[in-house]
Amino acid sequence: RMPASVPAVDRWPRASAAFSLSFLSLVFSITAFSSSYWCEGTRKVAKPFCTGQNKGDHCIRFNSPDANNSNAVQYIWETGDDKFVDRKFHAGIWYSCEEIINERGEKCRSFISLTPAADRGVLWLSIVAELLYIILLLTGAILMSIEMCYYSTVIDGLKINAFSAVVTVLAGLLGMVAHMMYTTVFQMTVNLGPEDWRPHTWDYGWSYCLAWASFACCMAAAVTTINKYTKTILEFKHKRKTLERGLKISYKFPDH
Repeated sequence: RMPASVPAVDRWPRASAAFSLSFLSLVFSITAFSSSYWCEGTRKVAKPFCTGQNKGDHCIRFNSPDANNSNAVQYIWETGDDKFVDRKFHAGIWYSCEEIINERGEKCRSFISLTPAADRGVLWLSIVAELLYIILLLTGAILMSIEMCYYSTVIDGLKINAFSAVVTVLAGLLGMVAHMMYTTVFQMTVNLGPEDWRPHTWDYGWSYCLAWASFACCMAAAVTTINKYTKTILEFKHKRKTLERGLKISYKFPDH
């Protein structure tokens, strides 16, 4: 008779490693998806005139009582020190925020509204792919947790294992496509977006790194799951061959 189950001691370390990687990938992806630090940088904007008690390097000091006069403004732009200031900003999938000069807080607006009309379809595809990525990661983590806690026959365990491996691989592919599409859309927005938003300098932020870390953990979980599936199949075949060999020997030399 063939063995009906695989020892829990042999199965537990590999199953727990795959589940831990999948759960970590899920946490990273949700954090990155909901944050607005995929890209960070600065915008070069003209300093406002100092009003009231506002003084310092972030505003233009002009002593004329007629500070808003067009001639005065033209004079300010043509002479003196640097009349620009770097305003920090950060952007994510959902919205973009930039600091307010001489005040606390940030001013945020929808990133979708900033995206050029021709690229909004790609951005929405990226959002849908990110949502499917999270859903598939959650499904894979649930299947792996069921496999860890549900000790049944080898066939049942292999079915759950194979399905979780397929789901996790599919999630990784969707995640990779979603991240690449967002990167393309952001670069197009930098070049063709509104004049009052285009950054002077920018780089990828911690959310972007976290999104790719999620992809890496997802693929590591998929590889671990496939490895566990393959190893279980090989162990199962080895035990069956050993059992068949033992039965043949018993048949040739019956116990008198």
